[in-house]
Formats: sequence, structure tokens, C-alpha cells
Amino acid sequence: MEVLRDMEQYKQEFIEFMIDCNVLKFGDFVTKSGRKTPFFVNTGFYRTGAQLRKLGEYYARAIKGKFGLDFDVLFGPAYKGIPLSVAASMAISEHYGKDIRYCSNRKEVKDHGDKGILLGSPIEDGDRVVIIEDVTTAGTSIQETLPIIKAQGQVTPVGLVVSVDRMERGQGTKSALAEIEEKYGLKTTAIVTMAEVVEHLYNREYKGKIIIDDVLKAAIDAYYEQYGVK
Repeated sequence: MEVLRDMEQYKQEFIEFMIDCNVLKFGDFVTKSGRKTPFFVNTGFYRTGAQLRKLGEYYARAIKGKFGLDFDVLFGPAYKGIPLSVAASMAISEHYGKDIRYCSNRKEVKDHGDKGILLGSPIEDGDRVVIIEDVTTAGTSIQETLPIIKAQGQVTPVGLVVSVDRMERGQGTKSALAEIEEKYGLKTTAIVTMAEVVEHLYNREYKGKIIIDDVLKAAIDAYYEQYGVK
């Protein structure tokens, strides 16, 4: 992986924030796409109000930096995307003064009371929509999300923001985010990339512990030899 220099301070803080929240883990895992990986990001471990507040601020900064604020709806796919869309839309309102609507889907269509597949704000004709997710490995989840959004009317999906760009191949030879941009015409961005994570943590002590030592670095490098972009 390319080593990045002069990382922005908020990205370094976010990496340490993920570790503190037990969201960024290292070990032996299997991703949704079936890949065995030495690292895993699970936003389900953001569990307190203070954590969600900070997470929303990191997402808001990444969204504003890439897309600006000229959009109407922040869509978080069920289930993990639901709190992400809420936290980030609140942060955008608080820090940037723009009142963005949030929306998510239900896994099962509700046929009584508040009927339909969506919760939160409806998506209406003319809306510009940014999708918010935790992480994209092979781009499989976006294939499920876009049809839901487009089924709501004449809407424009603007982009996708994730917390961590895993920087690996999607369905073909390009990175998952690059494939999404090319196939769906979406802009994509991440709060941090795995190259930034590795650069910040490799052989550097954090709270009395080396998070990425030589053994783990070798496992990460081997993973990218298999699944990284050539």
C-alpha cells in the first residue's frame, strides 16, 4: 500500500477513536464478501451517546469535504446505517447549520401504521441523496441499496461515504470504491483509508501497546497481495 504523509489531525484522532471504541479490530475475520481478513471494522460497537456524537462529527466532516452540503437526504441502509445517518445528519445541523433529512430502509416492509419500506424522511422527486455506510469491501451492499432509493421517484444519488476505505478489489481488478464510482456514477469518500490506518499505527505505541507490529503488518501486506489493487 502507498504510504501517505501529512495525515490530517482529525483522521489520526478517528483511527484512535475506532480503537478506543473496539470498532477497529485485528485478528482473523471473514468479511460479508467471504474474504478472510486480518482486520475488521464493526460500527456496531459504537454504543453510547458520546461515541455516536463524535462519530457523526467525523462523518459530517468527510461528507462536507467531498460533497459539500448541496444535497437533501442522508440515507443509511439497514441496519448499521440507521444510527450513522441519524448521527451524521445531527452533526451537519449542529456544526454547519444545514438541516439534512435522514432516511433508512426496513429489512421487512411494514404493512400497518407507518407503512412502507422507509423510516425517517420520505425520499421525494428531485431529492439529491448521499448514502452513508460503515465500510465497503467488495461493493455488494450498494447493489441492494441503490434500487431502494431509485424506486422512490426521480431522485439523484450523489455519493457514498464510508468510515474506512479498505482499499481492496471489488468484483473486478479495481478498488471497490472505484468500481462503484464507475458503475453507478457515484462519488465516494471515506473518513480514513487503511493505508492511513497502517501508517499511523505501525510500530507506534498507543496507550502502552503496539497495535500493528511486524507480524500483523506482514499479515496485512499478504492480504493486500491477494486482494489489493494491482
